[in-house]
Amino acid sequence: MSSSSSDIVTAPTPSASVPSRALPNGLAAFLVFFSSGAVLVLETVSLRLVGPYVGVTLQVTSSVIGIALAAIAYGAWSGGWLADRRDPRGLLAPALILAGIAAAVTLPVVRYAGELLRGGAVSGILLLTALAVFVPAALLSAVTPLVVKLQLADLRRTGQVVGRLSGIGTLGGITATLATGFVLVAALPSTVILIGLAASLGVVGLALGVYLRRQESAGLPGPARLKATLAVLGLVAAGLSAVAPNPCDVETAYHCARVERDPDRAGGRTLYLNSAQHSYVDLDDPTHLEYEYTQWIGAVADVAAPKGQRLDALHLGGGGFTMPRYLSATRPGTDNVVFEIDGELVELDRRELGVRTGPGLRATVGDARMLVGGEPADSRDLVVGDAFGHLVVPWHLATREMAAEVDRVLRPGGIYVQNVIDYPPGRFIRSELATVAAEFDHVALVAPPEAIAGQQGSNFLIVASDAPLPLDALRTRLGTVAKIPDLLAGSEVTRFVDGALVLTDDYAPVDQLLATA
Repeated sequence: MSSSSSDIVTAPTPSASVPSRALPNGLAAFLVFFSSGAVLVLETVSLRLVGPYVGVTLQVTSSVIGIALAAIAYGAWSGGWLADRRDPRGLLAPALILAGIAAAVTLPVVRYAGELLRGGAVSGILLLTALAVFVPAALLSAVTPLVVKLQLADLRRTGQVVGRLSGIGTLGGITATLATGFVLVAALPSTVILIGLAASLGVVGLALGVYLRRQESAGLPGPARLKATLAVLGLVAAGLSAVAPNPCDVETAYHCARVERDPDRAGGRTLYLNSAQHSYVDLDDPTHLEYEYTQWIGAVADVAAPKGQRLDALHLGGGGFTMPRYLSATRPGTDNVVFEIDGELVELDRRELGVRTGPGLRATVGDARMLVGGEPADSRDLVVGDAFGHLVVPWHLATREMAAEVDRVLRPGGIYVQNVIDYPPGRFIRSELATVAAEFDHVALVAPPEAIAGQQGSNFLIVASDAPLPLDALRTRLGTVAKIPDLLAGSEVTRFVDGALVLTDDYAPVDQLLATA
């Protein structure tokens, strides 16, 4: 059967079924770049916001990333769904303004909820990170599909439009991540960054609404009552942020830090890092050791060499410089070298805790793992490991390779003491003890009897050397502290370790060993 040319029907142009009111390309690119970047700023800052309450561990970092990705997924899905049912031009400005309000509300919500969810429980970590990230990130992630729908004026260019805007969004995220990590966090407190982000989102949303209204009276949808409601929500968010409790006196690049006076001791000062008691210093008496674990370290130092003999000591982690001050007071002439990653913390110690660096006390700012590699072999009599990220020993300071570096730095007969915090069932302390024992010939453990029995969490002190340890002298000295701990050595250590995993640079699941339900 034949047909004439008049019988041929031309298919309709695909673009007839899609919106033709596209945004200017520059504006569309800016909105995608800005909203995508804002998500990554929020994600990075959220880790700093929740850190004072749940720590900065692998679980916390994973939770922030996971919740942010979930928010991006649900936000993009919802934005695409709405774009097919409503005019996207009327949704863009409210999405940005609501995201700004949600970002502002995040600050008081996290700080109030953080006090209730404080600790390392997985459920608390997930809930607090969700409160910090999900809502504003989801609102921001809805912007890209709304913009994409507006720009699809010609379906023959769908791939080009979607690809270009997707690439711009990715560049926005990369730019924001680098700028936040390298510039903003170093220059501004997290509170300022978050409030600045919220204000920027609100300003951009309002400006976009004005622009669209002038273009075609689209603007913000709905009556003046909706606009007034958004304004009230913004004011409430700002007010809550202003009165929310702030756990920091100083926010450094690594810590939320504050120093409190001891009402019962005139010179007593307590250093809090991420809301956890980290160090205690008596400005009038450097020999005063408040915490049990510092008393144990002091006991080891006291028996490491004849009384009063100077030592060459290396401290991995400075904190409040409690132990360097103690060694200088009890063993005049001691050379203390302190590796502290947080330079701003060192400055806080100088201002508030009376730390005075000089010939007998040198503070080097940097990562202890990197710095210890540059120390000469056989150069130290005592190495004190007391570095923590919140309540967790950083994993790269807990491996066999790190222990080997410490062993290399120690002189024959030198002693390594490492402070560890763990909780029942004590998986991490067993692995860390096994790890140190893999490099040192003689290892002992100091801890409260209840902690060794697995009945409570506690500080544990690992004592190690390639020469026989002065165990009798150490037991005698430990007998003088307020609460006498247990001292395990030899076969007792072997039984306690019970074949635990030796941690290495290749495999050190420190955070997982410490995780609580």
